[in-house]
Amino acid sequence: MRHVEVANLLGTRPETVSRWNQGRAYPHARTEKTLLELEFIVDQLSDFYEPNEARQWMFAPQKLLRGRSPAELIQAGRIDDVRRLVNQLRDGVYV
Repeated sequence: MRHVEVANLLGTRPETVSRWNQGRAYPHARTEKTLLELEFIVDQLSDFYEPNEARQWMFAPQKLLRGRSPAELIQAGRIDDVRRLVNQLRDGVYV
């Protein structure tokens, strides 16, 4: 994912994400937790999507999320719902 996309998901600026990547700054504990969970989700998606497909999945409305995108849920603080859906996809379970 691009810095600007990560920044939008976390409610920060792309420059801040760039500084985190360069080790010049560090996110607050809550933001870091969400960032680590986002990284985990993207890693899980890489098992069955190419990078660009995973990025598109993240920002596209999903039927199993009642037409909301995973990005919307992450922005709303509902990353657990996204993780649950990714786990269902990984397990081949569609409820």
